[in-house]
Amino acid sequence: MLHEIGHMSAWRAAADSVVWLRRYIVLTPVELRSAAPKPAKGTAVTINSEQRDRIASGQGFIAALDQSGGSTPKALKLYGIDESAYANDAEMFALVHRMRERIVTSPAFDGRILGAILFERTLDDSFAGQEAARFLWEQKKVVPFLKIDKGLADEEGGVQLLKPIPGLEDLLARAKAKGVFGTKERSVIKANNAAGIAAVLDQQFELARKVLAAGLVPIIEPEVDIKAADKEAIETELKRGLLERLDTIDASTPVMLKLTLPSLDGYFAELVEHPSVLKVVALSGGYSREEANAKLARNPGVIASFSRALTEGLGAQQSDEEFNKALDASIESIYRASIA
Repeated sequence: MLHEIGHMSAWRAAADSVVWLRRYIVLTPVELRSAAPKPAKGTAVTINSEQRDRIASGQGFIAALDQSGGSTPKALKLYGIDESAYANDAEMFALVHRMRERIVTSPAFDGRILGAILFERTLDDSFAGQEAARFLWEQKKVVPFLKIDKGLADEEGGVQLLKPIPGLEDLLARAKAKGVFGTKERSVIKANNAAGIAAVLDQQFELARKVLAAGLVPIIEPEVDIKAADKEAIETELKRGLLERLDTIDASTPVMLKLTLPSLDGYFAELVEHPSVLKVVALSGGYSREEANAKLARNPGVIASFSRALTEGLGAQQSDEEFNKALDASIESIYRASIA
């Protein structure tokens, strides 16, 4: 009898281990299975307090200038540069860098801009002869952020997780050394699948803790596809999951959130007011600038972090006067929506 009980106990322990393992694999991406423990409450993180105050209480918005390999051809085409203008990736990235440099060195790129998100290649490049991140802060008082994700994994369970980020520790250290304040990492949710949404948030928050430990502020971005048939239901599950996980983040080391504009006006109020959230920003997500601005203005406390909507109407063939005028109009409209 004791022999049988011993076998039964061993079987139950093995079964419990299998259940736990299956749950862990489903909800946690491969690259984070050996997740580091959460930092203890009160862990000291060295960040630029002046930059933090600018993001926390400044009036304005964040410019997303982080077009990467997949989105660069479309961004250039909208800017008036066809794919026939470049023969390889190096030429393509050189052209988009010139577009970015024209934007950030424009007199219109002023105090209405609180921060700017850069692509990794831009981090090692320059604006007006100065390192990109340092130019933004020292010349424009624009807080620099860095896109650190390497794109999206294939869709599974209604979501797209982050691809692995090789060399993450070195990248974060390099960004910190170059004067970067924070990071941005984008996942996508396409269906109201509770397990999939949990997987996105588990991955995002585990990565956020690593960013915080490196002395940087993470922008957690679980984008919701604006074309999702159950977008409102997704937002309900997403907000619940965010609030649950935000309660595990020390308010002395807050994170930022970058979210798709919600179906219900003011729906992110609890997130805006959460003590562990430095700022909630919104992506334009495929909406036109006019529509994105209108939606943004109906969500108090949320500011813009627009990319395509920011550059809408800008063209490579425009004279400097025409370009600066168009950029100023774009910035002013997004600024007004952000402070409404």
